[in-house]
Amino acid sequence: MPISQSLNLLISQSPNLRYPDLVSISVGTSGWHYPTGRGTWNGVFYPRTRPRNFDELAWYAEHFDTVEVNSTFYRMPEPAMSLAWLRRTPKPFEFSVKLFQKFTHPDMYLALPGVSEWNLSRADVDLFRLGVDPIAEAGRLAAVLVQFPPSFHAEPAMREYLDWLLGGLQGYRLAVELRHRSWSDDAGRTSDLLAGHRATWALIDEPKFKDSVKQELGSGGSGVLYMRLHGRNAEHWWDHDEAEDRYDYLYSPSELEPFAEKARRAAAAGRRVLLYLNNHFSAKAAANAAVLKHQLAQPVPGEYPPGMVERYPALSGIVTTPGLPL
Repeated sequence: MPISQSLNLLISQSPNLRYPDLVSISVGTSGWHYPTGRGTWNGVFYPRTRPRNFDELAWYAEHFDTVEVNSTFYRMPEPAMSLAWLRRTPKPFEFSVKLFQKFTHPDMYLALPGVSEWNLSRADVDLFRLGVDPIAEAGRLAAVLVQFPPSFHAEPAMREYLDWLLGGLQGYRLAVELRHRSWSDDAGRTSDLLAGHRATWALIDEPKFKDSVKQELGSGGSGVLYMRLHGRNAEHWWDHDEAEDRYDYLYSPSELEPFAEKARRAAAAGRRVLLYLNNHFSAKAAANAAVLKHQLAQPVPGEYPPGMVERYPALSGIVTTPGLPL
């Protein structure tokens, strides 16, 4: 039997093997590649003038020790892609990988060119697993994020589907984002379903509407705390010219502190903490992630362009700019 198959068999029999009990907090952003639009990261987080062969992911990994991969939502991950990410980042760096949209957003999937029907099978799950397993086998897969839209309600058929999907993803650390309030209206049943698959209920911060999921910052007690901060731009959440406008929001340090405190308490209780900023417009996520690391008394490594510090004054005194050490 090939080594990779033997490892997968061992992991399936011992789900905790991949993830030793480490008490740690990792802070990063949702994605690292935002090259276009008004909210581009070019000339903000990334240097305006780039040297030849500049690598965005390698630059990002000089600043943070984890990233939530968004690109796998738009295309199925492939082993070669995962291996390239591993080569471009240092060994401790971890990836949380978002599940491909075919599994969670059928309307979006059916809108893709050449797609005429929405059929799912274990073969689809296995194809996703094949793509991310190089990261998992390297011990650098922080989690798989299963993100559902607000249209995914807690109905019997949807509960059954979620149970099937999480079963197919067993062996990975799983974080599930549920956005409709029907899941929190019956929170006990939802928590039991997730716990049955050792999955964590992702804690999300976003504008709240009448049908939004209800979550308390102090809630949740699984072995993993997975937090996603989307921003609070309620005005442009549904009504916007460009999709990126939804994420045009900068958290103040005082708004971030409750999440830092939540992370500290969870880590002190022995939980693994993964915290990602998704307010990506103009690298606001990177700025807020750096502030959070500082609030958590973590090192804030890497150099930040002076213009970014001018744009986001909260970074002053906590990050390094070229020629200006802390």
